[in-house]
Amino acid sequence: MCPSFPKNRSLQTLSSQKPSTPHQNSPLNPTITAMIKAPPELERSPRPITNKAHHHPKQHSRTIFSILPLSSPRLSIFILATCVALFVLFHIQSLQTPPSSPSPPWSLMHQYWQRATTTRIFTNCTTNQLANTTVTDKLRDSVTFLPLKDLRYAHAALDGHTWFMSSMYDTHEEGEVQYQQFPSESSKGRILCLKGRDTHDGSWNSYALAWQEALPHNATFMKGLTFVSYNHYNYENIWHGLSAVMPFVAWYKKNGCTQLPQRWVLYHWGELRFKMGLWLKTLMEATFDGPQHIEGFEWVENDGFSPVCFETAVVMRHNEGGMSREKRMEVYDLIRCKARIYCNVSSEKKTTVPEIGMTLFMRMGPRSFKNETAVIEIFAKECGKVEGCRLMVAYSNNLTVCEQVKLMSSTDILVSPHGAQLTNMFLMDRNSSVMEFFPKGWLKLAGVGQYVHHWLASWSGMKHQGAWRDPNGDHCPYSEDDRRCMSIYKSGKIGFNNTYFSEWARNVLNEVKARKMEEYALEGTFPSSSACACS
Repeated sequence: MCPSFPKNRSLQTLSSQKPSTPHQNSPLNPTITAMIKAPPELERSPRPITNKAHHHPKQHSRTIFSILPLSSPRLSIFILATCVALFVLFHIQSLQTPPSSPSPPWSLMHQYWQRATTTRIFTNCTTNQLANTTVTDKLRDSVTFLPLKDLRYAHAALDGHTWFMSSMYDTHEEGEVQYQQFPSESSKGRILCLKGRDTHDGSWNSYALAWQEALPHNATFMKGLTFVSYNHYNYENIWHGLSAVMPFVAWYKKNGCTQLPQRWVLYHWGELRFKMGLWLKTLMEATFDGPQHIEGFEWVENDGFSPVCFETAVVMRHNEGGMSREKRMEVYDLIRCKARIYCNVSSEKKTTVPEIGMTLFMRMGPRSFKNETAVIEIFAKECGKVEGCRLMVAYSNNLTVCEQVKLMSSTDILVSPHGAQLTNMFLMDRNSSVMEFFPKGWLKLAGVGQYVHHWLASWSGMKHQGAWRDPNGDHCPYSEDDRRCMSIYKSGKIGFNNTYFSEWARNVLNEVKARKMEEYALEGTFPSSSACACS
């Protein structure tokens, strides 16, 4: 509120001042002060004074007022009108913006304070946003892509961190699968980004880690879980393909079978691959409850060189390495169970006499039997001597995946030459038997690869009953230890030994029969892996 000056009060104030110190401490403006000083001069003017000679203070006041008829009232009215106008404006403003304080005189001050505070907050927020933007840009610019295939480790591609994503460390718990997961504590919350789709040189494809809030320029963000697989061989061969994808099933099982992949990204030596073999693809569809999408990045801009970043990614590059035998058996149990459900194959076998399924799983071409008929007759004769034994002869190349699943579910003894078709062994019930056959020359020259089915039998809970190696075969012009001979022996065919095959078959059949009778005595039925455990 502006101060007002009532008429009587003003006059009283003016008349009460002493002449010696006129208005020394008066708060009035200079104009009023000048008017107050004027009366002594007017009293000395020659103009006649009509009032009485003796002036009373009240009379003196009247004299001053009458002397200022044009100045003092107009000034007072002006000041009063100004205050009224300001008062009205303040109230109009307060009606437009309701004050937080109930006292009208403080509304304008309150609004001013609000505006000042809002301005400061906005300024601070803007400053913080600019600072955050600067930090985000710096993080985005700091993302560094490295070659997927590190040529510095080409001489030891599978050792240590491997040459695939060589700067990354695996997560490995005792007995569990080795893997990388993004984001994770080890990646400091960063997600995995890939770039490039080269199919001939993995060093042209690259990877990087980035924070989701600061993705690389032109990056595409893909939601869901992505499986990134490294295979040193290929995804068409069922043995090498299964070795590459089996650890993803282990991770899936370890996490309670709750996280399904939205896509797969397949690499061979860092080179992008676009498909799995039909056998492997079908098993993955069975395991993960539906069709599996193999990402090829055909849609990526800039000829595939724009980055693609994944909300969650799991990377495998060590196959089954680091897993305990018990954990491996559990994973193969899960795949077997899921495959049987997918193919509508019953796992329950109820009978009073143990049935023993003996299957000759034949090959065509390389590593096939030279005289299939003779081999079949030997095993048929021995199978006929055992009650409940049933011989089946099949060729791996003319069966569908589900037909192979069904065949293996009824097989207790698998008889087959060395080859990828033996990978089907894990689809048999646990404790089933495997009999393997090799051409000449493999023992000395084939290396550790010739033992993969020994390993698989152990990992999947089967019993490898040994191998027969043909001492006869194609002639090699070099010495027996010369590795050039392997090119001849690799595709060699396999003969037979009637006496050895008969005795071998008889021993295995008797062992299997004894085991199944013991299981029947304990269980009342012949057990099989019927439960798809995910704990």
